[in-house]
Amino acid sequence: MAGDAITIARPYAEAIFARAGETGTLDGWSEQLAFLAGVVTDPAMAAAIADPLFDREQLARLLLEVGEGRLDQEGGNLVKVLLENGRLPILPEIRDLYEALKADSLRLLKVHVRSAYELDAAQKQQIADALKARLGRDIVISSEQDPELIGGIHIRAGDMVIDGSVRGQLQQLANELGI
Repeated sequence: MAGDAITIARPYAEAIFARAGETGTLDGWSEQLAFLAGVVTDPAMAAAIADPLFDREQLARLLLEVGEGRLDQEGGNLVKVLLENGRLPILPEIRDLYEALKADSLRLLKVHVRSAYELDAAQKQQIADALKARLGRDIVISSEQDPELIGGIHIRAGDMVIDGSVRGQLQQLANELGI
């Protein structure tokens, strides 16, 4: 189902991205989509959206009231179009695809680094500089500490994974030895 949702969400995300590019509102759309994704994933709102007996016009008014001050006219129009087409539940996927398009256009790459020990700012910068030189993009790093790695780091940048952890090296050795 997740693959279907992404397939359905892609044209919406691309259209929103194109419109945001035309109007110079990339960040504004990021905020609106993040807000809407949060609203539709709220358990009470998700139940109302999924309920076929809940009046669609009332649901539209409710969503627009909730979004008052957070949604511009185009954001409100998006809510109406998604509601009309039964696509409100895919807003989180639309947001994710939009953010990927935005990052790609800005030549940004979000990288997640796991390390056995807390990384300081200088270490994060060193990793970012090395990845920028290798990938030709500006790097935004998020990190977490994972003591199970034993030592070293594990980097995930999109589909690319660099496993420089002791745990990963031990696993690779075990695989080569057939253990």
